[in-house]
Amino acid sequence: MEQIVEHYRRPRHRHALPDADVVMPGGNPGCGDIVTIYLKVDEQGHLIAEASFEGEGCTISQAAADILLDVVNEERWTLEQVLEADYHLMEELIGEEAVKLRPRCATLALGTLKAAVTKYLRDQLRREAGLEVVERENERFGIVTGELPSAEASHS
Repeated sequence: MEQIVEHYRRPRHRHALPDADVVMPGGNPGCGDIVTIYLKVDEQGHLIAEASFEGEGCTISQAAADILLDVVNEERWTLEQVLEADYHLMEELIGEEAVKLRPRCATLALGTLKAAVTKYLRDQLRREAGLEVVERENERFGIVTGELPSAEASHS
């Protein structure tokens, strides 16, 4: 719990990226948590060059965002790694208890980061095909929520 409080009080990745390739808002309508992920991808389009966030909400949602982005930035994650990550990653990063007590808060940043990567990849495909990049309404208004364990996964 000490790590969560530390990242909430002194976040390392809470700032906008003016040259971000994707800005993805995410929110948890149940409790009002908001996380906006800023994503910059390397020139080859495979690695996350930098990721940051801005947001408001409970200690868990905001600290989880900062802790997740610590790992993503320091380990130079690929886009594929982000898409393969699930709520188990957040259990490893912030603890099983925090994820069990507040699953949507604990996984909001991960869900929003995955949505940002998905948007980046979709936009790249559209550009390569010579099509216009389309902004969807939920990408402007943050209808991204955290991930919950599936019923079968929670029984194991």
